[in-house]
Amino acid sequence: MHLNLAGRTALVSGSTQGIGAAIAAGLARSGARVAVNGRSEAGVEEAVTRLAEQVPDGDFVPVPADLATEEGAARALDLLPDVNILVNNLGIFEARPALEITDAEWRRYFEVNVLSAVRLTRAYLPGMVRRGWGRVLYIASDSAVVTPAEMIHYGTSKTALLAVNRGFAKEAAGTGVTVNAVLAGPTHTGGVETYVYQLVDPGLPWDEAQRLFMREHRPLSLLQRLIEPEEIANMVVYLASDHSSATTGGALRVDGGYVDAIIP
Repeated sequence: MHLNLAGRTALVSGSTQGIGAAIAAGLARSGARVAVNGRSEAGVEEAVTRLAEQVPDGDFVPVPADLATEEGAARALDLLPDVNILVNNLGIFEARPALEITDAEWRRYFEVNVLSAVRLTRAYLPGMVRRGWGRVLYIASDSAVVTPAEMIHYGTSKTALLAVNRGFAKEAAGTGVTVNAVLAGPTHTGGVETYVYQLVDPGLPWDEAQRLFMREHRPLSLLQRLIEPEEIANMVVYLASDHSSATTGGALRVDGGYVDAIIP
C-alpha cells in the first residue's frame, strides 16, 4: 500500500516532541507539507531542525502558536490559512489524586485537550468541505474509555474528544472530508517516562520501571510494553491518506489491546 500525500498540507498541533513529532515525520515521509507547532519560536525551530535530519527531503513549516488560546489559534490561521490534513494532537496529562484536582485544573485540561481541537476544526473544516477533500484527526487515548483513577481529569477530557470527533464527522457527512479519532495506548515518550516515575520507584532503571508500570498500572495491555510513537503515527498516516476514504466518525485503536472490548 503506497500512502502518497504529495500536494497535501498538514498541521499537527503540539508536534515538537513525542507522538506529535513522530506524526509530523510520518506525514512528511509520505510527501505531505507539514506544519510543526509548539508554543515558542525557538522550540519549533529546534523541532523543525530535528525533523529535517530524520526526513531530509521533508517539507516542514514552523507554526509557533499557543493553540490552547483563541489568540494562538488565530495566529496559526494567519500563518497557515488552509490545510488538507488537521491532526489535533495537543494534550497534557499528569497523575493527580481525584479529590485534589482543582476547578482551575479542570478548566485547563478542557482548554488544552478539548477546546484547542474544537477551535482548529472550526477554523479549517469549512475550507476542506469547500474543496471536497480533507482529513480531521483527533489523538485521543485509551483513557477516554478506561478512565484512569490517577488522572480522571485527563480521561474525561479524552472522552469529550471522542464526542467532538463524532459530532464533527456528522457535520462533514457526504462532503469528501473524513473525521476520525485515534485511541492511543500507553506510549513511550519523555512525558510518559516522567509519569511512570510518578507511580513507581524513581530509583529503578527505565526498563524495570516500565515493566513494573505495565504490570501494576496497565495490566490489561496485551502488548505488555509501551507503544512507540511511530506506531501511533502509522495509523495517522493511513487515516490521512486516500486509502481511508470509507472510514469516518470512528475511534480507531492503537492501544496494544489495552481496551478490553471486541469492537473498536
